[in-house]
Amino acid sequence: MLTALEVVTTVIVGMMVGVEFSVAFFLNRIFNALPEDGGQLGRAHGGRILGAVMPFWYIGSLVLAGVWTAAGWGDDGTGLVVTAGALLIVSVLMSVLLLVPINNRGKTWTPENRPADWKQQMDRWDRFHYGRVAVITAAFALLVTALA
Repeated sequence: MLTALEVVTTVIVGMMVGVEFSVAFFLNRIFNALPEDGGQLGRAHGGRILGAVMPFWYIGSLVLAGVWTAAGWGDDGTGLVVTAGALLIVSVLMSVLLLVPINNRGKTWTPENRPADWKQQMDRWDRFHYGRVAVITAAFALLVTALA
């Protein structure tokens, strides 16, 4: 049972990393290259879709890491899972304090109501997001290592 929990946790965190990596290094670059208002509209739509799903994914990943820690307490690799869980806590805090406020504004913008500094706000979101991607990638690497 513990092995299944370990694998499920690692896969779910890995998929989350993949989605967030894609947003950071592919989707936002595609949106930024779209003509006229396409990029802003794409980001707003993406913010609405992913903004509805990602809180559950982040919190669920954290909960799974916590259950893995409790169920495997004392096993080899527990320290790695605890550290991964701490990084997932950091990622949730980064999300709530830095990224969500910008995303909540951006997902309501249209070409008619967006602020003059909308591109600067999106650039700021991107910089915070790169940091979050690094944090969750490190958490994923620790979980993979704990499996070995």
